[in-house]
Amino acid sequence: MSRYPFPDLSTLPEDIRLRILEVQEKAGFIPNVFLAFARRPAEWRAFFAYHDALMLKEEGSLTKGEREMIVTATSAANQCLYCVVAHGAILRIYEKKPFVADQVAVNHRKADITPRQRAMLDFAMKVCQRSHEVEDADFTALHAHGFDDEDIWDIAAITAFFGLSNRMASFAGMQPNPEFYLMGRLPKAKKPTE
Repeated sequence: MSRYPFPDLSTLPEDIRLRILEVQEKAGFIPNVFLAFARRPAEWRAFFAYHDALMLKEEGSLTKGEREMIVTATSAANQCLYCVVAHGAILRIYEKKPFVADQVAVNHRKADITPRQRAMLDFAMKVCQRSHEVEDADFTALHAHGFDDEDIWDIAAITAFFGLSNRMASFAGMQPNPEFYLMGRLPKAKKPTE
């Protein structure tokens, strides 16, 4: 699963253990990233605090699906298997489109997304690969699609944060949980009514 062994859940600090159990309850499994980072509690807390500040915030015009599009596209550019598979699964669920994550990961310009989302990903890819080339014209192009300066900050911050995450997952040899591969690809089975 990883070049670094995952700590035993029972040995973790209470706050981390409870958060991991909460995620397990909701998802039905523990995503490997939660255990991989738990080997260093201070870094785990900092990582997930920033993750949540970027990905769970209510302000701004980026949808949860758009945030996941940014992660999926830029993680593919960074060749991070873990993040492409895990965040691609979340993207499929949020967008309710079983093919969108594969399309965005391979070539967002040909994906079944809106022109607004394409502009967002064009900018995210520039920040990912050539941030030193960002200029005022990039802001103007995004403003034309309804993004304000705070949204643009969010696009860049998500891109940068997951650049760190991609590199940590790749160097550590972190593998995606098998559950992620099928999530959002097929409709959920309906529960029988009583």
